[in-house]
Amino acid sequence: AVKTCWMRLPSFRSVGEALKDRFDGASRVMLSNADAEPAVARNDPAPHRVPRRDRYRFQLRPHNPDHKSPGAKDLVYLEPSPGFCEKNPRLGIPGTHGRTCNDTSIGVDGCDLMCCGRGYRTETM
Repeated sequence: AVKTCWMRLPSFRSVGEALKDRFDGASRVMLSNADAEPAVARNDPAPHRVPRRDRYRFQLRPHNPDHKSPGAKDLVYLEPSPGFCEKNPRLGIPGTHGRTCNDTSIGVDGCDLMCCGRGYRTETM
């Protein structure tokens, strides 16, 4: 009997957990321009190829100098995400003030999350 091996995708849950771990560990970075000179490879059998790490003319530096530089598999961001609690017409964010929430829910429609810790008024209908 002949057996054949093949690659198998991991479960959706394990991929999601790995992405969430990377998201939780994402670090803010700044772009810094690398040298303007093109990369020169020494003793390279394919001298026209630029090493992957030198392919782009910028480097990512941590926004906080006390943090280490990000690795190849780390998630990074350039600026913080906008807050959705406060109104921001420029970004089209209506804010959550005045919205109806569910005081028994622990989900995104729950008052604790939706009201952003500002408190809420309960009305019996």
